[in-house]
Amino acid sequence: MKLQTQITIAFTTLLVIIMSVVSVMIYSLILDVLIQNEREQLQEKGDLIKQFLWSEVSVNNLAQLIGDDSLQLFLYDQNTDNVMLSTLPKELIDYWLENYDVSDEDQRLWKAGNERYVVSIIPIYPNLLDQQLILVTPLDDLQEVQRNFFNRLIFIFLIGIGIISVLSHFLTKRLVTPLTKLKYQLKKIEKRKFDDLERVHASGEMKEVEQSVYDMANELSRYIQSQHHFFQNASHELKTPLMTIQGYAEGIRDGVFEDEASDRGLDVIVAEISRLKKIINEMILLAKLDSEENIYDEENVPVANLIHSTIDRALPLANEKQVRLTYYIDTDANIAVDKEKLLQAMMNVVSNGIRHANGKVIIRAFQENKSLKITVADDGKGIDEALMPKLFQRFMKGKSGETGLGLAISRAIVERSNGTITAGRSELGGALFTITFKSE
Repeated sequence: MKLQTQITIAFTTLLVIIMSVVSVMIYSLILDVLIQNEREQLQEKGDLIKQFLWSEVSVNNLAQLIGDDSLQLFLYDQNTDNVMLSTLPKELIDYWLENYDVSDEDQRLWKAGNERYVVSIIPIYPNLLDQQLILVTPLDDLQEVQRNFFNRLIFIFLIGIGIISVLSHFLTKRLVTPLTKLKYQLKKIEKRKFDDLERVHASGEMKEVEQSVYDMANELSRYIQSQHHFFQNASHELKTPLMTIQGYAEGIRDGVFEDEASDRGLDVIVAEISRLKKIINEMILLAKLDSEENIYDEENVPVANLIHSTIDRALPLANEKQVRLTYYIDTDANIAVDKEKLLQAMMNVVSNGIRHANGKVIIRAFQENKSLKITVADDGKGIDEALMPKLFQRFMKGKSGETGLGLAISRAIVERSNGTITAGRSELGGALFTITFKSE
């Protein structure tokens, strides 16, 4: 069953239930109102009758005077236990006098067999004589009025339910139509037809859902493209050293390389194998960072401790490249991270800066806008603008890059640490890497 039909049925069912409850309440309330209204009318007639009761007017003439031929009443004297005036059968009056207290003015209904009567008891001379004028009206007459009124009310309710159901159908259709269109767009995403995606016009929360789906499709498209580039670049990066190893190995086996040439060939083979091993290890680490949860062990690490450990590891490379390594720590904050993993990410960034610097690399740690920031700046040539959007992708490397996986690993580690890493141009003229963590 379609969602539109389900919503319409659910809404209509809820409406019918509410209308049914309201109808039952109104049905009961109508009778109460009619009884109260009838008692008030009987009271008015009784007050009028009291003015003529002791005159020379007969009961029939009295009924004509008040304009009601169906007037049902009797006058009862409690002192003499005598019915002085009556338009009702004697058996009926005797039954009531036997079973009801005629002095109780608060009574609303009397019964006689299967019939009920609305009652109004009016003292003739309060506090003087125990004489009561009792006027009655059969409840069946009021119930007939109740049924007629209720039937009309039900008819109006049915018309209202029909109109509201039609309106709910069109309103639901307006709500569900964007969902239906969105479903077709999701089918295109499922089939990876990203170029055929169309925007769906919607409003409110549905617009937010549509925007999320569209952003997801773009991200998925970028991810699939990056995977294609990854496999292409990975095959190239692995193929090059393998071909070198194969060439030297076959040359040594066939006697093409002898003596010093053979030794140089073996040195190249060992170097290429080491490079291959490093690439494979970094690829395995990236795969684990993307898929395994238990690879990341968090602990509270002082930022100063992290910076000092990075400096200790990077100093030999800086001395080799004759680069001055400077650091400034303006915070004593702690961060919940895997220290070894984040240290590896820092080393990738810092060593990248050392390789590209002319003579200076500066590391800073400070608080800014409720965030902890670690920056690594160098005075080299900076990052090529064309390379900037793809800088953190796998196997993207500059002229002096090694495997092209270092910055990709750094980004994966930083993001697993609930942080972000960005690249730009530093005040020194070279590259600026900024790692940001939200402070608690």
